Amino acid sequence: MLNQSLMQQGAALRAKTISSVELTQTYLDRIATHNPVFNAYLTVDAKISLAQAAAADALLANGQAQPLTGIPFAQKDIFCAKGWRTTCGSKMLADFIAPYDAHVISQFNRAGAVNLG
Repeated sequence: MLNQSLMQQGAALRAKTISSVELTQTYLDRIATHNPVFNAYLTVDAKISLAQAAAADALLANGQAQPLTGIPFAQKDIFCAKGWRTTCGSKMLADFIAPYDAHVISQFNRAGAVNLG
């Protein structure tokens, strides 16, 4: 599933051959395996990601899905996501927890996408 395009993953979600929770967990497992080496993710919160995935699955089940509903995405550390650590690569902001969502993150949230970190 990880080698499929966004369009293929979306089609699989809508066809219910995979759930967003399963897809998200697959990505989280991959992150857990490789992030210690690559340090690509500053913050990963599986609890938040899986809750978003479960909400996306409910939208998919109710026929209320948009094209990005249930699709996991990674955010750049320069975009605030409420409740997530956002440092902008600065040691001064090492412990900053965003109190709001950047516009682009709110758009992903409205679309039902799943934030991996």
